[in-house]
Amino acid sequence: MSTTHEERATVAQDVIAPTTLVELIDAHLYMPFPFRRNPHEPAAAAGVDQWLRATGLSEEPGVSAMISHTRPAELASYNSPDADPGVLQLVAHQIAYQFVFDDRAEEVGRHRPGRLLPMLCESIAILRDGAPPGTPLGAALSDLYRQIRERCTPAQAARWAWKSREYVHGLLYEAVAQAHPSPVPAGLCTSIRSLTAGVEPFYPLCEAAQPCELTSGELHHPLMPRLSRLSADAAVWIPDLFSAVKEQRSGELINLALAYQRAHQCPLPTAVTLAIQQINRTIREFERLYDEIKPELSPSGVGYVEGMAGWIRGCYYWSRTVPRYADAAAPALG
Repeated sequence: MSTTHEERATVAQDVIAPTTLVELIDAHLYMPFPFRRNPHEPAAAAGVDQWLRATGLSEEPGVSAMISHTRPAELASYNSPDADPGVLQLVAHQIAYQFVFDDRAEEVGRHRPGRLLPMLCESIAILRDGAPPGTPLGAALSDLYRQIRERCTPAQAARWAWKSREYVHGLLYEAVAQAHPSPVPAGLCTSIRSLTAGVEPFYPLCEAAQPCELTSGELHHPLMPRLSRLSADAAVWIPDLFSAVKEQRSGELINLALAYQRAHQCPLPTAVTLAIQQINRTIREFERLYDEIKPELSPSGVGYVEGMAGWIRGCYYWSRTVPRYADAAAPALG
């Protein structure tokens, strides 16, 4: 985030015309991946509602309203347009669960991070040890893990559980940062955001969606970890752009655009445009590395990386219209 004064001045000139965040983002964000939608989306949406009722989560305060504002099946559809109905349903269930879990963690840990410990420890015990759940949220996670084990290979399920534990730990880091008396530095903000994004736990499902298992050489190719990091970062930073107004009003800190605003003491449109520049660099690096590795990949390996790209595309098109980020379409940027 070492943007120079001259670069910030150029950005300030570029952001005068748009009147809403959506217009600003559409004008500057590099999005090489076209809009696509899974034909099984309506069934996945119905399946999410049924699963939330079966697990009891829909009876929890505010959950039904939140789900209607976040549309998990729509995000799953945009991210996984080629997935079969079973994988798509799993992706939609996991998105819905993570939305509920993330909102609950934010509510519980906003002022006292220690209050999060029982909730997070229950999740870790389920994911690491297969412990029985003691809450509706734990029961939902336990059932989701069961579905993952039934659909994925043991190795894929193990990778899913490992990445999911990283996500759980990230929510505690976020709560600590939110409760800290002074704002966290920009570098720490992006490090925490990479954990709380919750995108990488979906990549084992990208594996499971392929016709054949990836080879060890493909999974452990030297470029694959970087591709995974780039795609996950771009995928979560894009919603940060659209949620910046909402999160600024609510006092949230772990947001790429707001981190730029704090670092440079600039108006929000300038900060958003600086964040877009970082996202554009990330997407272009992803494209370059994908072109480099693609000749070495099997069709399943190509499909796996295409699944990573799908999260970049899907998060953009979902964020543009989802009611959760309606503030981004309001006039009067400032």
